[in-house]
Amino acid sequence: MRTYGSETTDVFMALEEKVGEVTDSPAVLVTGGMTRLGAIIAERLRTQGYKVLCSSHRHDAGADFVADFRDSSAAVKLYLEAIKREPRLFAIVNNASLFVGKDEELEAINFIVPQKLTMLLAGKEDVKGAVVNILDSRILDLNKKPEELTPYERTKCQLLEYTRKSAALFAETIRVNAVAPGPVLKPEYFHESKGDTLLPYPPRAEDVADAVAFLLKANSTTGTIIPVDSGQFLMP
Repeated sequence: MRTYGSETTDVFMALEEKVGEVTDSPAVLVTGGMTRLGAIIAERLRTQGYKVLCSSHRHDAGADFVADFRDSSAAVKLYLEAIKREPRLFAIVNNASLFVGKDEELEAINFIVPQKLTMLLAGKEDVKGAVVNILDSRILDLNKKPEELTPYERTKCQLLEYTRKSAALFAETIRVNAVAPGPVLKPEYFHESKGDTLLPYPPRAEDVADAVAFLLKANSTTGTIIPVDSGQFLMP
């Protein structure tokens, strides 16, 4: 068994007593999967025959798991609970995001939790796994200088870099890719115009869900970022 740090090792030791009964359908964990883009992704995956598990930070959201990702132990606890519920978990969609907040909270939710969940899935050797990280197409703008990035965008840049790094590092057990949505849904409590797009129509949340579904099945694809923004990242 591969180990990726003492925290990860402890998880797999604990799994021997926590694993429940196996279900027939392969399972996917979608973080932040009860609202907005996460809910649309989750529903799209259900139509493809996956058993979809969703997490939320809210107790009243009806999610399979409640996880406050500001807690440094939340990612490990969530993974243990998910494996206990569905031992055939083969994929994680790191969708949960925070757009505004303290820098440490932005980094925890947008980067550290996806990083931990990726490492944990990489140690699961019974299936060939897949991770899809949800980025933001604004960070693909090559004309944007590093000092022009918002704190939110900086954390998404960290996740982009880790997507490629982990794809190479964990290639024996998992594929790691990402989807970078454009202006598909306006963040709540966050005022921003959608901006122009290269194509004469805006991207849809359903297009993002389709890209996620494709990457889960694209067995020869890893380390790839798919922009779903109607070409907005190419605009001058």
